[in-house]
Amino acid sequence: MKKTTRKSDRESSGNIFIDLGFQPHEAAVMLLRCELAEALRKWIDREGITQAQAAERLGVAQPRISEISRNKVDKLSLDYLVGLCAKAGVAVKVRTAA
Repeated sequence: MKKTTRKSDRESSGNIFIDLGFQPHEAAVMLLRCELAEALRKWIDREGITQAQAAERLGVAQPRISEISRNKVDKLSLDYLVGLCAKAGVAVKVRTAA
């Protein structure tokens, strides 16, 4: 059977959560959470540490690191993720456009 590729009828908005139908305010928060979780995952990889070691260094329970590793960011607040980034020495910058 021949496979056909279909070009999307819509271009991406730049935020997958908007493209999935989330309200803009929810989509913005979810995207930020995912970006912070990704930064923490990269930190863990760079440090070459386990989830348990990351949890100990960040002063949190290991299941929280597991949630970050599995991108279960809906359970974590932006404030919490920013705090973990600060503890890990991961710089967080916010840029706004008015």
